[in-house]
Amino acid sequence: MVNVQINGNWMQFPRGTRMIEACKEANAEVPHYCYHPKLSSPGNCRMCLVEMGMPPRLAPGQEAEKDEDGHTKISWMPRPAIACANTVAEGMGIRTTGPLVEECRHGVMEFLLINHPLDCPICDQAGECRLQEFSVEHGQGESRFLETKVKKPKNVEIGPRIRLDDERCIMCSRCIRFCQEIVEDDVLGFTDRGSHTVLATHPGKELANNYSLNTADICPVGALTSNDFRFQMRVWFLKETKSLCTGCGRGCNTLIGARENEVHRQTPRENGEVNSTWMCDSGRLNFHYLHSELRLTDPMIKGDSGHRVASWIEAHQLAAACLKACRPEQIAMVASARMTNEELFMAKRLADELKIELIDVVARPQDGDDMLISEDGNPNTNGAKLILGIDEPGSKLNAIKSGIDRGELKALLCFDENVMKAGFGEASLSKLSFLLSSHLLANPTADLANVVYPSSGFAEKRGSMVNVNGRLQRLNQAIQPPGQVMDGWEVLRDLIQAVTGSNGLYMVEDVFKLMAGEISAFAGQSLSKIGDAGVFIMETEENVPLLERERERVAKGIIVG
Repeated sequence: MVNVQINGNWMQFPRGTRMIEACKEANAEVPHYCYHPKLSSPGNCRMCLVEMGMPPRLAPGQEAEKDEDGHTKISWMPRPAIACANTVAEGMGIRTTGPLVEECRHGVMEFLLINHPLDCPICDQAGECRLQEFSVEHGQGESRFLETKVKKPKNVEIGPRIRLDDERCIMCSRCIRFCQEIVEDDVLGFTDRGSHTVLATHPGKELANNYSLNTADICPVGALTSNDFRFQMRVWFLKETKSLCTGCGRGCNTLIGARENEVHRQTPRENGEVNSTWMCDSGRLNFHYLHSELRLTDPMIKGDSGHRVASWIEAHQLAAACLKACRPEQIAMVASARMTNEELFMAKRLADELKIELIDVVARPQDGDDMLISEDGNPNTNGAKLILGIDEPGSKLNAIKSGIDRGELKALLCFDENVMKAGFGEASLSKLSFLLSSHLLANPTADLANVVYPSSGFAEKRGSMVNVNGRLQRLNQAIQPPGQVMDGWEVLRDLIQAVTGSNGLYMVEDVFKLMAGEISAFAGQSLSKIGDAGVFIMETEENVPLLERERERVAKGIIVG
Protein backbone atom coordinates (compact mmCIF):
# COMPACT_ATOMS: atom_id res chain seq x y z
CA MET A 1 0.00 0.00 0.00
CA VAL A 2 1.18 3.54 -0.74
CA ASN A 3 0.08 6.87 0.72
CA VAL A 4 -1.39 9.29 -1.83
CA GLN A 5 -2.82 12.77 -1.36
CA ILE A 6 -5.88 13.45 -3.54
CA ASN A 7 -7.26 16.98 -3.42
CA GLY A 8 -5.70 17.52 -0.01
CA ASN A 9 -6.82 14.23 1.57
CA TRP A 10 -4.39 11.42 2.28
CA MET A 11 -5.51 7.90 1.34
CA GLN A 12 -3.91 4.48 0.85
CA PHE A 13 -4.01 2.44 -2.37
CA PRO A 14 -2.33 -0.77 -3.56
CA ARG A 15 0.93 -0.13 -5.39
CA GLY A 16 0.33 -0.12 -9.15
CA THR A 17 -3.16 1.42 -8.96
CA ARG A 18 -3.88 3.73 -11.90
CA MET A 19 -4.22 7.36 -10.88
CA ILE A 20 -7.67 7.56 -12.50
CA GLU A 21 -8.88 4.58 -10.46
CA ALA A 22 -7.47 6.07 -7.25
CA CYS A 23 -9.33 9.32 -7.95
CA LYS A 24 -12.49 7.32 -8.62
CA GLU A 25 -12.21 5.64 -5.21
CA ALA A 26 -11.72 9.08 -3.65
CA ASN A 27 -14.92 10.34 -5.35
CA ALA A 28 -12.86 12.83 -7.37
CA GLU A 29 -14.17 12.70 -10.93
CA VAL A 30 -11.61 12.67 -13.73
CA PRO A 31 -13.27 13.12 -17.14
CA HIS A 32 -11.97 10.75 -19.81
CA TYR A 33 -12.74 9.32 -23.25
CA CYS A 34 -10.07 6.85 -24.38
CA TYR A 35 -9.69 5.09 -21.02
CA HIS A 36 -11.72 1.94 -20.38
CA PRO A 37 -10.86 -0.43 -17.49
CA LYS A 38 -11.20 -3.51 -19.71
CA LEU A 39 -8.91 -2.13 -22.44
CA SER A 40 -5.30 -0.97 -22.62
CA SER A 41 -4.60 2.72 -21.96
CA PRO A 42 -3.19 4.59 -24.97
CA GLY A 43 -3.51 8.01 -23.35
CA ASN A 44 -4.53 9.67 -26.60
CA CYS A 45 -7.55 11.82 -25.66
CA ARG A 46 -5.71 13.88 -22.96
CA MET A 47 -8.99 14.66 -21.22
CA CYS A 48 -7.86 13.02 -17.97
CA LEU A 49 -5.02 15.49 -17.31
CA VAL A 50 -4.46 16.14 -13.60
CA GLU A 51 -1.92 18.04 -11.56
CA MET A 52 0.67 15.74 -10.03
CA GLY A 53 3.35 16.19 -7.41
CA MET A 54 5.98 14.11 -5.59
CA PRO A 55 8.18 14.58 -2.52
CA PRO A 56 11.25 16.64 -3.51
CA ARG A 57 14.63 14.99 -3.97
CA LEU A 58 16.75 15.89 -0.97
CA ALA A 59 20.41 16.83 -0.93
CA PRO A 60 22.68 14.70 1.27
CA GLY A 61 22.01 15.51 4.91
CA GLN A 62 18.90 17.56 4.16
CA GLU A 63 15.74 16.69 6.12
CA ALA A 64 12.34 16.57 4.45
CA GLU A 65 9.81 19.22 5.39
CA LYS A 66 6.65 17.71 6.88
CA ASP A 67 3.04 18.89 6.77
CA GLU A 68 0.63 18.88 9.71
CA ASP A 69 -0.26 15.20 9.02
CA GLY A 70 3.36 14.12 9.20
CA HIS A 71 3.71 13.51 5.46
CA THR A 72 6.55 14.92 3.39
CA LYS A 73 5.46 18.12 1.69
CA ILE A 74 4.75 17.68 -2.00
CA SER A 75 6.57 19.50 -4.78
CA TRP A 76 4.04 20.08 -7.55
CA MET A 77 5.04 19.64 -11.18
CA PRO A 78 4.53 22.64 -13.51
CA ARG A 79 2.89 20.48 -16.20
CA PRO A 80 -0.10 18.13 -15.99
CA ALA A 81 -0.01 14.33 -16.28
CA ILE A 82 -2.52 11.87 -17.71
CA ALA A 83 -4.29 9.90 -15.00
CA CYS A 84 -5.24 6.90 -17.14
CA ALA A 85 -1.75 5.50 -17.83
CA ASN A 86 0.23 6.57 -14.73
CA THR A 87 0.21 4.70 -11.44
CA VAL A 88 0.32 5.99 -7.88
CA ALA A 89 3.52 6.08 -5.85
CA GLU A 90 4.42 6.69 -2.21
CA GLY A 91 3.94 10.32 -1.20
CA MET A 92 2.34 11.30 -4.52
CA GLY A 93 -0.09 14.20 -4.71
CA ILE A 94 -2.94 14.52 -7.21
CA ARG A 95 -5.17 17.52 -7.85
CA THR A 96 -8.23 17.05 -10.02
CA THR A 97 -9.27 20.69 -9.71
CA GLY A 98 -7.48 24.00 -9.90
CA PRO A 99 -6.49 26.60 -12.52
CA LEU A 100 -3.95 24.39 -14.36
CA VAL A 101 -6.21 21.36 -14.63
CA GLU A 102 -9.30 23.32 -15.60
CA GLU A 103 -7.46 25.32 -18.26
CA CYS A 104 -6.08 22.09 -19.76
CA ARG A 105 -9.53 20.49 -19.88
CA HIS A 106 -11.04 23.56 -21.47
CA GLY A 107 -8.33 23.47 -24.12
CA VAL A 108 -8.75 19.76 -24.85
CA MET A 109 -12.52 20.12 -25.04
CA GLU A 110 -12.21 23.07 -27.41
CA PHE A 111 -10.03 21.03 -29.76
CA LEU A 112 -12.43 18.08 -29.64
CA LEU A 113 -15.34 20.31 -30.59
CA ILE A 114 -13.58 22.22 -33.39
CA ASN A 115 -14.74 19.86 -36.14
CA HIS A 116 -17.47 18.05 -34.23
CA PRO A 117 -20.94 18.64 -35.74
CA LEU A 118 -23.46 20.41 -33.53
CA ASP A 119 -26.20 17.85 -34.19
CA CYS A 120 -27.04 16.81 -30.63
CA PRO A 121 -30.83 17.16 -31.21
CA ILE A 122 -30.74 14.47 -33.93
CA CYS A 123 -27.86 12.39 -32.62
CA ASP A 124 -28.79 8.91 -31.41
CA GLN A 125 -26.26 9.16 -28.57
CA ALA A 126 -28.00 12.18 -27.01
CA GLY A 127 -28.78 11.46 -23.38
CA GLU A 128 -25.79 9.19 -22.82
CA CYS A 129 -23.07 11.11 -24.68
CA ARG A 130 -19.91 11.76 -22.66
CA LEU A 131 -18.86 14.55 -25.02
CA GLN A 132 -22.17 16.30 -24.45
CA GLU A 133 -21.89 15.92 -20.68
CA PHE A 134 -18.25 16.99 -20.34
CA SER A 135 -18.65 19.91 -22.75
CA VAL A 136 -21.17 21.38 -20.32
CA GLU A 137 -18.95 20.76 -17.28
CA HIS A 138 -15.53 21.48 -18.78
CA GLY A 139 -16.17 23.36 -22.02
CA GLN A 140 -15.58 27.00 -22.89
CA GLY A 141 -19.24 27.73 -23.57
CA GLU A 142 -18.44 29.23 -26.98
CA SER A 143 -16.26 28.42 -29.96
CA ARG A 144 -13.43 30.60 -31.31
CA PHE A 145 -13.16 28.47 -34.45
CA LEU A 146 -14.33 30.53 -37.43
CA GLU A 147 -13.11 28.33 -40.31
CA THR A 148 -15.20 25.76 -42.16
CA LYS A 149 -15.44 22.45 -40.34
CA VAL A 150 -13.83 19.40 -41.94
CA LYS A 151 -16.43 17.18 -43.61
CA LYS A 152 -16.17 13.41 -43.16
CA PRO A 153 -18.23 10.36 -44.24
CA LYS A 154 -21.66 10.04 -42.65
CA ASN A 155 -24.08 7.14 -42.20
CA VAL A 156 -21.61 4.50 -43.38
CA GLU A 157 -22.60 0.86 -42.84
CA ILE A 158 -19.33 -0.73 -41.71
CA GLY A 159 -20.98 -4.01 -40.74
CA PRO A 160 -24.33 -5.79 -40.86
CA ARG A 161 -25.34 -4.46 -37.44
CA ILE A 162 -23.30 -1.29 -36.97
CA ARG A 163 -23.20 2.16 -38.58
CA LEU A 164 -20.49 4.85 -38.52
CA ASP A 165 -20.73 8.66 -38.57
CA ASP A 166 -17.09 9.75 -38.89
CA GLU A 167 -17.79 13.42 -38.22
CA ARG A 168 -18.70 12.59 -34.63
CA CYS A 169 -15.63 10.42 -33.96
CA ILE A 170 -13.19 11.92 -31.44
CA MET A 171 -10.47 9.31 -32.13
CA CYS A 172 -10.57 7.75 -28.67
CA SER A 173 -9.71 4.36 -30.33
CA ARG A 174 -11.87 2.34 -27.91
CA CYS A 175 -13.51 0.45 -30.78
CA ILE A 176 -10.13 -0.32 -32.39
CA ARG A 177 -8.69 -1.67 -29.15
CA PHE A 178 -11.82 -3.71 -28.46
CA CYS A 179 -11.52 -5.43 -31.85
CA GLN A 180 -7.79 -6.02 -31.38
CA GLU A 181 -7.70 -7.05 -27.74
CA ILE A 182 -11.04 -8.62 -26.90
CA VAL A 183 -12.41 -10.31 -30.04
CA GLU A 184 -9.07 -10.45 -31.94
CA ASP A 185 -10.77 -9.27 -35.12
CA ASP A 186 -8.49 -6.43 -36.20
CA VAL A 187 -10.71 -4.76 -38.82
CA LEU A 188 -10.81 -1.13 -37.60
CA GLY A 189 -8.15 1.55 -37.83
CA PHE A 190 -7.43 5.24 -38.37
CA THR A 191 -6.46 6.61 -41.77
CA ASP A 192 -5.12 10.03 -42.84
CA ARG A 193 -3.69 12.59 -40.41
CA GLY A 194 -4.55 15.59 -38.28
CA SER A 195 -8.05 17.00 -38.62
CA HIS A 196 -8.65 14.70 -41.58
CA THR A 197 -8.17 11.48 -39.57
CA VAL A 198 -11.07 9.07 -40.06
CA LEU A 199 -12.07 5.72 -38.60
CA ALA A 200 -12.39 3.04 -41.28
CA THR A 201 -12.49 -0.70 -41.82
CA HIS A 202 -9.58 -2.39 -43.51
CA PRO A 203 -10.04 -2.72 -47.30
CA GLY A 204 -12.28 -5.66 -48.19
CA LYS A 205 -13.34 -6.24 -44.58
CA GLU A 206 -16.28 -5.25 -42.41
CA LEU A 207 -17.10 -5.22 -38.72
CA ALA A 208 -19.14 -8.40 -38.82
CA ASN A 209 -18.03 -10.42 -35.77
CA ASN A 210 -20.70 -11.55 -33.31
CA TYR A 211 -19.57 -8.98 -30.72
CA SER A 212 -19.61 -5.90 -32.97
CA LEU A 213 -22.38 -4.07 -31.09
CA ASN A 214 -20.14 -3.78 -28.02
CA THR A 215 -18.29 -1.08 -29.94
CA ALA A 216 -21.49 1.01 -29.95
CA ASP A 217 -21.76 0.49 -26.17
CA ILE A 218 -18.25 1.76 -25.44
CA CYS A 219 -18.25 4.58 -28.03
CA PRO A 220 -18.41 7.73 -25.86
CA VAL A 221 -20.06 9.74 -28.65
CA GLY A 222 -22.54 9.01 -31.46
CA ALA A 223 -19.98 7.80 -33.99
CA LEU A 224 -20.94 4.12 -33.80
CA THR A 225 -24.61 3.23 -33.49
CA SER A 226 -26.66 0.05 -33.65
CA ASN A 227 -28.73 -0.46 -36.80
CA ASP A 228 -31.34 -2.20 -34.67
CA PHE A 229 -31.78 0.59 -32.08
CA ARG A 230 -30.91 3.60 -34.26
CA PHE A 231 -33.63 6.28 -34.10
CA GLN A 232 -36.05 3.92 -32.31
CA MET A 233 -36.27 5.61 -28.91
CA ARG A 234 -34.66 8.38 -26.88
CA VAL A 235 -32.69 6.78 -24.06
CA TRP A 236 -34.09 9.06 -21.34
CA PHE A 237 -37.54 7.59 -21.99
CA LEU A 238 -36.33 4.03 -21.38
CA LYS A 239 -36.89 2.22 -18.11
CA GLU A 240 -33.89 -0.04 -17.51
CA THR A 241 -34.31 -3.37 -15.72
CA LYS A 242 -31.48 -5.63 -14.58
CA SER A 243 -31.93 -9.11 -15.97
CA LEU A 244 -30.27 -11.99 -17.90
CA CYS A 245 -29.75 -13.04 -21.48
CA THR A 246 -31.48 -16.39 -22.08
CA GLY A 247 -29.86 -17.02 -25.47
CA CYS A 248 -27.52 -19.73 -24.15
CA GLY A 249 -26.25 -21.27 -20.93
CA ARG A 250 -23.84 -18.43 -20.13
CA GLY A 251 -26.53 -16.18 -18.66
CA CYS A 252 -24.87 -12.86 -19.49
CA ASN A 253 -26.08 -10.07 -17.24
CA THR A 254 -28.11 -7.44 -19.09
CA LEU A 255 -30.03 -4.20 -18.86
CA ILE A 256 -33.39 -4.34 -20.62
CA GLY A 257 -34.48 -0.94 -21.94
CA ALA A 258 -38.27 -0.72 -22.30
CA ARG A 259 -40.95 1.88 -22.75
CA GLU A 260 -44.76 1.63 -23.02
CA ASN A 261 -44.59 -2.13 -22.51
CA GLU A 262 -42.18 -2.71 -25.39
CA VAL A 263 -38.54 -3.80 -25.21
CA HIS A 264 -36.38 -1.52 -27.36
CA ARG A 265 -32.90 -2.76 -26.56
CA GLN A 266 -30.84 -5.10 -24.43
CA THR A 267 -27.31 -4.14 -23.37
CA PRO A 268 -24.66 -5.91 -21.28
CA ARG A 269 -24.41 -5.31 -17.53
CA GLU A 270 -21.06 -5.75 -15.81
CA ASN A 271 -20.46 -8.97 -13.90
CA GLY A 272 -16.84 -10.03 -13.51
CA GLU A 273 -17.81 -13.66 -12.85
CA VAL A 274 -20.08 -14.13 -15.87
CA ASN A 275 -19.58 -11.85 -18.87
CA SER A 276 -17.28 -8.99 -17.81
CA THR A 277 -18.92 -6.00 -19.57
CA TRP A 278 -19.64 -7.64 -22.93
CA MET A 279 -22.23 -9.81 -24.66
CA CYS A 280 -22.69 -11.33 -28.11
CA ASP A 281 -24.82 -9.68 -30.80
CA SER A 282 -27.04 -12.74 -31.25
CA GLY A 283 -28.01 -12.74 -27.56
CA ARG A 284 -28.40 -8.97 -27.44
CA LEU A 285 -30.89 -8.93 -30.34
CA ASN A 286 -32.79 -11.99 -29.16
CA PHE A 287 -35.87 -10.16 -27.86
CA HIS A 288 -37.92 -9.14 -30.91
CA TYR A 289 -39.95 -12.35 -30.75
CA LEU A 290 -41.61 -10.97 -27.62
CA HIS A 291 -43.57 -8.63 -29.89
CA SER A 292 -44.06 -11.08 -32.78
CA GLU A 293 -47.34 -11.33 -34.70
CA LEU A 294 -47.25 -15.05 -33.88
CA ARG A 295 -47.48 -14.35 -30.15
CA LEU A 296 -50.04 -16.43 -28.25
CA THR A 297 -52.06 -14.20 -25.95
CA ASP A 298 -55.03 -16.32 -24.74
CA PRO A 299 -55.73 -19.90 -23.64
CA MET A 300 -57.35 -21.94 -26.42
CA ILE A 301 -59.33 -25.16 -26.67
CA LYS A 302 -59.53 -27.25 -29.81
CA GLY A 303 -62.97 -28.08 -31.09
CA ASP A 304 -64.46 -29.57 -34.26
CA SER A 305 -63.89 -26.32 -36.19
CA GLY A 306 -60.41 -25.62 -34.81
CA HIS A 307 -59.16 -23.68 -31.82
CA ARG A 308 -61.20 -21.11 -29.97
CA VAL A 309 -60.27 -18.67 -27.22
CA ALA A 310 -61.22 -19.87 -23.74
CA SER A 311 -60.90 -18.66 -20.17
CA TRP A 312 -58.12 -19.99 -17.96
CA ILE A 313 -60.66 -21.75 -15.75
CA GLU A 314 -62.24 -23.56 -18.71
CA ALA A 315 -58.84 -24.56 -20.11
CA HIS A 316 -57.61 -25.85 -16.73
CA GLN A 317 -60.83 -27.79 -16.08
CA LEU A 318 -60.65 -29.53 -19.46
CA ALA A 319 -56.95 -30.33 -19.01
CA ALA A 320 -57.54 -31.66 -15.49
CA ALA A 321 -60.47 -33.83 -16.61
CA CYS A 322 -58.43 -35.36 -19.48
CA LEU A 323 -55.43 -36.01 -17.26
CA LYS A 324 -57.55 -37.62 -14.52
CA ALA A 325 -59.01 -39.96 -17.13
CA CYS A 326 -55.52 -41.37 -17.80
CA ARG A 327 -53.46 -43.68 -15.63
CA PRO A 328 -50.07 -42.27 -14.45
CA GLU A 329 -48.12 -44.56 -16.79
CA GLN A 330 -50.11 -43.19 -19.72
CA ILE A 331 -48.91 -39.59 -19.21
CA ALA A 332 -45.54 -38.05 -20.14
CA MET A 333 -44.16 -34.53 -19.74
CA VAL A 334 -41.69 -32.57 -21.83
CA ALA A 335 -40.58 -29.53 -19.86
CA SER A 336 -37.95 -27.03 -20.97
CA ALA A 337 -34.51 -25.97 -19.81
CA ARG A 338 -35.62 -22.51 -20.92
CA MET A 339 -38.05 -22.37 -18.00
CA THR A 340 -37.12 -20.67 -14.73
CA ASN A 341 -36.33 -22.72 -11.64
CA GLU A 342 -39.70 -21.75 -10.17
CA GLU A 343 -41.55 -22.95 -13.29
CA LEU A 344 -39.58 -26.20 -13.32
CA PHE A 345 -40.35 -26.74 -9.64
CA MET A 346 -44.08 -26.32 -10.25
CA ALA A 347 -43.83 -28.66 -13.26
CA LYS A 348 -42.20 -31.23 -10.95
CA ARG A 349 -45.03 -30.80 -8.41
CA LEU A 350 -47.57 -31.37 -11.17
CA ALA A 351 -45.69 -34.50 -12.24
CA ASP A 352 -45.64 -35.72 -8.63
CA GLU A 353 -49.37 -35.13 -8.22
CA LEU A 354 -50.11 -37.07 -11.41
CA LYS A 355 -47.40 -39.64 -10.55
CA ILE A 356 -45.71 -39.03 -13.93
CA GLU A 357 -42.36 -40.80 -14.16
CA LEU A 358 -41.57 -40.14 -17.83
CA ILE A 359 -40.35 -36.53 -17.81
CA ASP A 360 -37.56 -34.89 -19.81
CA VAL A 361 -36.34 -31.64 -21.35
CA VAL A 362 -35.07 -30.94 -24.86
CA ALA A 363 -31.29 -30.65 -25.14
CA ARG A 364 -29.84 -27.87 -27.32
CA PRO A 365 -26.19 -28.56 -28.07
CA GLN A 366 -24.59 -25.90 -30.24
CA ASP A 367 -21.22 -24.58 -31.35
CA GLY A 368 -19.79 -22.32 -28.69
CA ASP A 369 -16.94 -19.88 -29.19
CA ASP A 370 -13.78 -18.89 -27.33
CA MET A 371 -15.51 -15.83 -25.92
CA LEU A 372 -18.87 -16.07 -24.14
CA ILE A 373 -21.22 -18.29 -26.15
CA SER A 374 -21.77 -21.62 -24.39
CA GLU A 375 -22.04 -25.01 -26.09
CA ASP A 376 -25.36 -25.38 -24.26
CA GLY A 377 -28.14 -23.49 -26.03
CA ASN A 378 -30.45 -23.76 -23.01
CA PRO A 379 -30.16 -21.09 -20.31
CA ASN A 380 -31.18 -23.32 -17.39
CA THR A 381 -29.98 -26.87 -18.00
CA ASN A 382 -28.39 -27.04 -14.54
CA GLY A 383 -31.66 -25.90 -12.97
CA ALA A 384 -33.52 -28.66 -14.83
CA LYS A 385 -31.00 -31.24 -13.64
CA LEU A 386 -31.27 -30.12 -10.01
CA ILE A 387 -35.06 -29.81 -9.90
CA LEU A 388 -36.29 -32.54 -12.23
CA GLY A 389 -33.53 -35.00 -11.35
CA ILE A 390 -32.46 -35.35 -14.99
CA ASP A 391 -28.95 -36.69 -15.54
CA GLU A 392 -28.78 -36.29 -19.32
CA PRO A 393 -31.23 -33.87 -20.97
CA GLY A 394 -33.02 -35.43 -23.91
CA SER A 395 -32.21 -39.02 -22.95
CA LYS A 396 -35.87 -39.98 -22.40
CA LEU A 397 -37.35 -38.32 -25.48
CA ASN A 398 -37.01 -41.48 -27.59
CA ALA A 399 -38.81 -43.47 -24.91
CA ILE A 400 -41.65 -40.92 -24.98
CA LYS A 401 -41.86 -41.11 -28.79
CA SER A 402 -41.88 -44.91 -28.70
CA GLY A 403 -44.55 -44.94 -25.99
CA ILE A 404 -46.81 -42.73 -28.13
CA ASP A 405 -46.27 -44.82 -31.26
CA ARG A 406 -47.03 -48.06 -29.41
CA GLY A 407 -50.18 -46.55 -27.90
CA GLU A 408 -48.90 -46.86 -24.33
CA LEU A 409 -48.93 -43.09 -23.78
CA LYS A 410 -52.29 -41.34 -24.08
CA ALA A 411 -51.43 -37.81 -22.85
CA LEU A 412 -48.46 -35.52 -23.37
CA LEU A 413 -47.77 -32.23 -21.58
CA CYS A 414 -45.41 -29.87 -23.42
CA PHE A 415 -44.16 -26.77 -21.61
CA ASP A 416 -42.27 -24.07 -23.53
CA GLU A 417 -41.21 -26.52 -26.24
CA ASN A 418 -42.32 -27.13 -29.79
CA VAL A 419 -41.73 -30.89 -29.65
CA MET A 420 -42.11 -31.29 -33.40
CA LYS A 421 -38.71 -29.61 -33.63
CA ALA A 422 -37.39 -32.30 -31.30
CA GLY A 423 -38.32 -35.15 -33.64
CA PHE A 424 -41.97 -35.77 -32.72
CA GLY A 425 -43.97 -36.28 -35.91
CA GLU A 426 -47.49 -35.09 -36.64
CA ALA A 427 -48.73 -38.62 -37.16
CA SER A 428 -47.32 -39.68 -33.82
CA LEU A 429 -48.80 -36.75 -31.87
CA SER A 430 -52.20 -37.28 -33.54
CA LYS A 431 -52.43 -40.70 -31.79
CA LEU A 432 -52.63 -39.03 -28.38
CA SER A 433 -55.95 -38.72 -26.59
CA PHE A 434 -54.81 -35.47 -25.03
CA LEU A 435 -52.03 -33.04 -25.93
CA LEU A 436 -51.34 -29.86 -23.95
CA SER A 437 -48.98 -27.24 -25.38
CA SER A 438 -47.71 -24.21 -23.50
CA HIS A 439 -45.63 -21.87 -25.62
CA LEU A 440 -44.82 -18.25 -26.38
CA LEU A 441 -45.54 -18.42 -30.12
CA ALA A 442 -47.93 -20.22 -32.42
CA ASN A 443 -46.22 -23.40 -33.62
CA PRO A 444 -47.03 -26.81 -35.19
CA THR A 445 -47.30 -28.55 -31.81
CA ALA A 446 -49.84 -25.99 -30.64
CA ASP A 447 -51.81 -26.54 -33.87
CA LEU A 448 -52.32 -30.18 -32.82
CA ALA A 449 -52.90 -29.53 -29.11
CA ASN A 450 -56.26 -30.01 -27.42
CA VAL A 451 -55.45 -27.24 -24.95
CA VAL A 452 -53.05 -24.38 -25.68
CA TYR A 453 -51.56 -22.23 -22.92
CA PRO A 454 -49.85 -18.94 -23.79
CA SER A 455 -46.59 -18.51 -21.91
CA SER A 456 -44.59 -15.48 -20.80
CA GLY A 457 -41.21 -14.37 -22.16
CA PHE A 458 -37.99 -13.78 -20.24
CA ALA A 459 -38.61 -10.02 -19.96
CA GLU A 460 -42.17 -10.52 -18.70
CA LYS A 461 -41.56 -12.55 -15.55
CA ARG A 462 -39.51 -12.92 -12.39
CA GLY A 463 -37.59 -15.97 -11.40
CA SER A 464 -34.17 -17.56 -11.31
CA MET A 465 -31.89 -19.71 -13.45
CA VAL A 466 -28.60 -21.59 -12.96
CA ASN A 467 -26.04 -20.95 -15.69
CA VAL A 468 -23.46 -23.40 -17.05
CA ASN A 469 -20.94 -22.28 -14.42
CA GLY A 470 -23.34 -23.20 -11.59
CA ARG A 471 -24.24 -19.61 -10.78
CA LEU A 472 -27.78 -18.93 -9.54
CA GLN A 473 -29.01 -15.70 -11.14
CA ARG A 474 -32.21 -13.69 -11.16
CA LEU A 475 -34.59 -12.66 -13.93
CA ASN A 476 -36.54 -9.46 -13.36
CA GLN A 477 -39.74 -8.33 -15.03
CA ALA A 478 -39.29 -5.43 -17.45
CA ILE A 479 -42.69 -5.39 -19.19
CA GLN A 480 -46.17 -6.81 -18.69
CA PRO A 481 -47.17 -9.86 -20.78
CA PRO A 482 -49.87 -9.33 -23.43
CA GLY A 483 -53.50 -10.45 -23.28
CA GLN A 484 -54.31 -13.10 -20.69
CA VAL A 485 -50.73 -14.37 -20.45
CA MET A 486 -49.62 -15.30 -16.93
CA ASP A 487 -46.30 -16.31 -15.38
CA GLY A 488 -45.48 -19.94 -16.08
CA TRP A 489 -45.41 -20.87 -12.40
CA GLU A 490 -48.90 -19.37 -11.94
CA VAL A 491 -50.29 -21.39 -14.85
CA LEU A 492 -48.84 -24.59 -13.40
CA ARG A 493 -50.09 -23.69 -9.93
CA ASP A 494 -53.64 -23.28 -11.24
CA LEU A 495 -53.43 -26.53 -13.21
CA ILE A 496 -52.27 -28.35 -10.06
CA GLN A 497 -55.16 -26.79 -8.20
CA ALA A 498 -57.60 -27.97 -10.90
CA VAL A 499 -56.18 -31.51 -10.67
CA THR A 500 -55.98 -31.79 -6.87
CA GLY A 501 -58.32 -29.09 -5.54
CA SER A 502 -55.61 -27.89 -3.15
CA ASN A 503 -54.94 -24.24 -2.40
CA GLY A 504 -52.28 -22.52 -4.46
CA LEU A 505 -49.33 -20.19 -3.90
CA TYR A 506 -49.53 -16.45 -4.36
CA MET A 507 -45.99 -15.13 -4.91
CA VAL A 508 -42.96 -16.35 -6.80
CA GLU A 509 -40.96 -15.87 -3.57
CA ASP A 510 -43.18 -18.54 -1.95
CA VAL A 511 -42.31 -20.96 -4.76
CA PHE A 512 -38.60 -20.31 -4.28
CA LYS A 513 -38.95 -20.83 -0.53
CA LEU A 514 -40.59 -24.22 -1.06
CA MET A 515 -37.93 -25.14 -3.60
CA ALA A 516 -35.12 -24.11 -1.24
CA GLY A 517 -36.64 -26.32 1.46
CA GLU A 518 -36.76 -29.41 -0.77
CA ILE A 519 -33.63 -29.11 -2.94
CA SER A 520 -30.34 -28.84 -1.06
CA ALA A 521 -28.54 -26.80 -3.74
CA PHE A 522 -30.97 -23.93 -3.14
CA ALA A 523 -30.94 -24.20 0.66
CA GLY A 524 -30.49 -20.88 2.43
CA GLN A 525 -31.14 -18.86 -0.71
CA SER A 526 -34.00 -16.57 -1.70
CA LEU A 527 -34.75 -14.34 -4.67
CA SER A 528 -33.62 -11.30 -2.70
CA LYS A 529 -30.41 -12.97 -1.48
CA ILE A 530 -29.39 -13.82 -5.04
CA GLY A 531 -28.88 -10.12 -5.68
CA ASP A 532 -27.97 -8.51 -8.97
CA ALA A 533 -24.72 -10.47 -9.42
CA GLY A 534 -25.93 -13.98 -8.49
CA VAL A 535 -24.34 -16.63 -6.25
CA PHE A 536 -22.54 -19.93 -6.94
CA ILE A 537 -24.55 -22.95 -5.79
CA MET A 538 -22.86 -25.84 -7.62
CA GLU A 539 -19.47 -26.78 -9.03
CA THR A 540 -19.05 -27.33 -12.76
CA GLU A 541 -16.06 -27.85 -15.03
CA GLU A 542 -17.13 -24.98 -17.29
CA ASN A 543 -14.87 -21.96 -17.69
CA VAL A 544 -15.33 -18.66 -19.51
CA PRO A 545 -12.57 -18.15 -22.11
CA LEU A 546 -13.04 -14.38 -22.23
CA LEU A 547 -12.72 -14.06 -18.45
CA GLU A 548 -9.63 -16.28 -18.40
CA ARG A 549 -7.89 -13.99 -20.89
CA GLU A 550 -9.04 -10.93 -18.96
CA ARG A 551 -7.52 -12.23 -15.73
CA GLU A 552 -4.21 -12.84 -17.51
CA ARG A 553 -4.20 -9.25 -18.80
CA VAL A 554 -4.96 -7.92 -15.32
CA ALA A 555 -2.12 -9.98 -13.84
CA LYS A 556 0.28 -8.53 -16.43
CA GLY A 557 -0.89 -4.99 -15.65
CA ILE A 558 -2.17 -4.39 -19.19
CA ILE A 559 -5.69 -3.53 -18.01
CA VAL A 560 -7.35 -2.65 -14.73
CA GLY A 561 -10.18 -5.17 -15.19
